[in-house]
Amino acid sequence: MNKKIFSTFIILLVMAGLFSAKAFSQTEIEKKLNAYKTVKLVPDLSYLSEKDKSVIPILIEIAEIMDEIFWLQAYGDKNSLLGNIKDKAAKDFLMINYGPWERLNGNESFIKGFGVKPLGANYYPIDMSKEEFEKFDHKDKKSLYTVIRRDSEGKLICVPFYEEYKSQHQKAANLMLKASEMAEDEGFRKYLKLRADALLTNNYQPSDIAWMEMKTSNIDLVAGPIENYEDALFGYKAAHEAFVLIKDVEWSKKLEKFTGMLPEIQAGLPVDPKYKQEVPGTDSDLNVYQAIYYAGDCNAGSKTIAINLPNDEEVQKLKGSRRLQLKNIMKAKFDNIVIPISELLITPGQRKYVKFDAFFENTMFHEVAHGLGIKITINGKGTIREALKEQYSAVEEGKADILGLYIVTKLYEKGELTSGEVMDNYVTFLAGIFRSTRFGAASAHGKANMVRFYYFEEKGAFTRNDDGTYSVNFDKMKEAVMSSVNEIITLQGNGDYELAKSIIEKDGYIKEELKADLKRINDANIPVDIVFEQGL
Repeated sequence: MNKKIFSTFIILLVMAGLFSAKAFSQTEIEKKLNAYKTVKLVPDLSYLSEKDKSVIPILIEIAEIMDEIFWLQAYGDKNSLLGNIKDKAAKDFLMINYGPWERLNGNESFIKGFGVKPLGANYYPIDMSKEEFEKFDHKDKKSLYTVIRRDSEGKLICVPFYEEYKSQHQKAANLMLKASEMAEDEGFRKYLKLRADALLTNNYQPSDIAWMEMKTSNIDLVAGPIENYEDALFGYKAAHEAFVLIKDVEWSKKLEKFTGMLPEIQAGLPVDPKYKQEVPGTDSDLNVYQAIYYAGDCNAGSKTIAINLPNDEEVQKLKGSRRLQLKNIMKAKFDNIVIPISELLITPGQRKYVKFDAFFENTMFHEVAHGLGIKITINGKGTIREALKEQYSAVEEGKADILGLYIVTKLYEKGELTSGEVMDNYVTFLAGIFRSTRFGAASAHGKANMVRFYYFEEKGAFTRNDDGTYSVNFDKMKEAVMSSVNEIITLQGNGDYELAKSIIEKDGYIKEELKADLKRINDANIPVDIVFEQGL
């Protein structure tokens, strides 16, 4: 089923009454739109060379192509959808959500005629069952870089991305080659050439390795099919996105020492030795960047504040991973969202612990934590991603949350972090949960937030006071962090799909008391997230 047929099929379902007709009024959509704070992306380019400055417009053009492809993956024909909408607020809200489903509200439809969002987005035929997919015999059907369609006889076929998005990939590849000729840094030039080839061949590993080896460039482009969150049916398919970034050299220097500590942190994890035998790559990179442009998956709904790539387990074992902290985006969210939430929901005596440095550290070590723990099951079930299937992303995000707090705790104990105290990170983490919980539980991050919140609540790591504020209990929080690290890495190492599923079904949603607290945040008109004024 091609993109045009997909959109036509949606319309036919609507006409047949198979989709619900729930919609929001113009006033309701305007209110939802106003819940986003507009932030202008105007980083300082003064320290870039003239060559690097000249490359940036080309990188933005590449990003715009990634955005076009993500629309096709998330919904279908963007122009036909927008062409039927007259209200400006509705159009603007459609652009934020890349379709008629509200990403930060459980993917609930907000345009008349659209019901539940297909779990497989536009990666699979909308009428395909899981059973039909499992019976489909094709070696690349689970590949990150293919879509599943139907042939003229209605049978399933597997189409590589470079064919499905041929014109877009060719145009982006040509632009990457053009940028490579103009870029100043040799490593960046090599990466762009290999990334261009990847778009035309589906072989992304060489460009991932080149990106890992790129150490000295002050500009960066993350572009292509990367994360698999959009595929909520199986979690097999990657979504296109792009970040255009410039390095914050001063802040990056502060973080250099932590990269070499990863093997030691891995060896000290509070789990059985068989779950920590893997040694993280020592070629890992930890740097700070200013974001210039977002496109595609990372720009849909909530905005990404840090990057941990590549996702390829083989490249991670060989080279480690790069952790890119997007400082200007973090600061915008902290100032406009985290601080106002803490003033409403954190007990007055603990508000002093809510600090930007702690927010930055929690986010940074969340990304570091993705590279630690275990990638391959200990019992022959393959990779963790394969064993946990559609539950993988939520479990992995939960691991990164909790292991990030563990790392912070240990670094303070070792005297490697000295900017504040562990209590800063704990209280800021709790305030941060309230921020990200507002995104709902439809996404992997959302489910992870819910599971973590209720786990901490059950362990007494925090208490809800009579006045509706929350207090962190330091000792119990530390104990909960340690026990959770053990449980979640053990689950991953065992590839225990059923346990992962049961945990997420039990706690991976917003319960009534928390709903009431989130309503208080909304009633206080605290922004739910940010949107960007960006571009040339």
